[in-house]
Amino acid sequence: MDLPLQPSAELDLDNLKVLKVLGKGAMGTVFLVHDRKTDPSASCPFALKVVEKASLHTKLDAERRARWEIRVLERLSDPSHPFLPSFLGSLDTQDFLAWAVPYCPGGDLNVLRYRQNDRVFSPGVIRFYLAEIVCALEHLHRMGIAYRDLKPENVLIQQSGHVTLTDFDLSRSLTPKTVAAKTLISTETVEEPPEILRKDRRNLSRWITIVPDNSNKKKKGLKKTKSARVSPVSRRKVSFSNGERSNSFVGTEEYVAPEVVRGDGHEFAVDWWALGVLTYEMLYGTTPFKGKNRKETFRNVLVKAPEFIGKSTALTDLIGRLLEKDPTRRLGYIRGASEIKEHVFFRGVSWDLLTEVLRPPFIPSSEDDNSTEQVATGALDIREYFQKLRSPPSFPPSPSSEHHRNVSLPEF
Repeated sequence: MDLPLQPSAELDLDNLKVLKVLGKGAMGTVFLVHDRKTDPSASCPFALKVVEKASLHTKLDAERRARWEIRVLERLSDPSHPFLPSFLGSLDTQDFLAWAVPYCPGGDLNVLRYRQNDRVFSPGVIRFYLAEIVCALEHLHRMGIAYRDLKPENVLIQQSGHVTLTDFDLSRSLTPKTVAAKTLISTETVEEPPEILRKDRRNLSRWITIVPDNSNKKKKGLKKTKSARVSPVSRRKVSFSNGERSNSFVGTEEYVAPEVVRGDGHEFAVDWWALGVLTYEMLYGTTPFKGKNRKETFRNVLVKAPEFIGKSTALTDLIGRLLEKDPTRRLGYIRGASEIKEHVFFRGVSWDLLTEVLRPPFIPSSEDDNSTEQVATGALDIREYFQKLRSPPSFPPSPSSEHHRNVSLPEF
């Protein structure tokens, strides 16, 4: 199916019509839209993130972060990566700043987890999603970008069932460190992986070997962990000489790494910490360091060890190595994603063939509708929507509410 837009096209606000409201965040609103001029039948809708400039006075850095995200997306599109979004275009008017990316109809990883009967994923399903997330982070790090906002809500499910990361406004460009006797991590010298050719239809089970899981039954009915973003705040400390570190205090509360809490300065290892928190939540249905308040959560991040249920497994070992408090001892610190790919939990994964998997654990169907609002096709434009916001707001349902259809994911 052809895309309704050419990559990096200049969008025309007057031609864009709202089909659904996909989400609302601190920075802006995400719509499912179509271009009535190039796609009048709305057969190829796309996601449009819109920041209303009139409201930017409440967040002084909102427009700066929005423009930064557009710059990152432009970089990610050249060349494109299968587990990262491509940039379809943007618009900048007196009232709005907006940019378009492909629509992911499967919702996010948090919604999908809540649709499981026990609200957790099996180790085989975790392996599949983690493998693709690791590849996405590896690509970002090779480009010199620290993601800094990995969490289930930012892992979207494409129509194909594969993942894509979203929300890059908290990301940061860093000069990668050099490692003795290694030629890894140098944005000037590292070549991007070659384009993967899709020759044959293949099943995931042919490329991923499952290590038997001997852990006890996982907890059921665990409550959703509410996460709050932490705004960037400069710590004003000296960066390290061997590789640049950021001193900003950013991230999402329960996913923030210890070095960020301490204000020591941080680099790419914060993404591997967040990967450990994400993996723990996928396995147990809750994050490992959640406290009664922010202060307790941060204290737990600094001093509490993650708690595991039952016998040690390859998966719990991976989580423990990712959740190492000292970033220099954390899995992935020295050789990046290569260290994580070599872990026993991923034994049997053919990394170069992930994009050829045509039977991921979950493939969205017409019944998988995670939009927060429905709008009749072509009935509302962007300006009208924000005008209607002056009326009392309607709140979207929780991902855990009963109206979501349960989905059982196949074990691999």
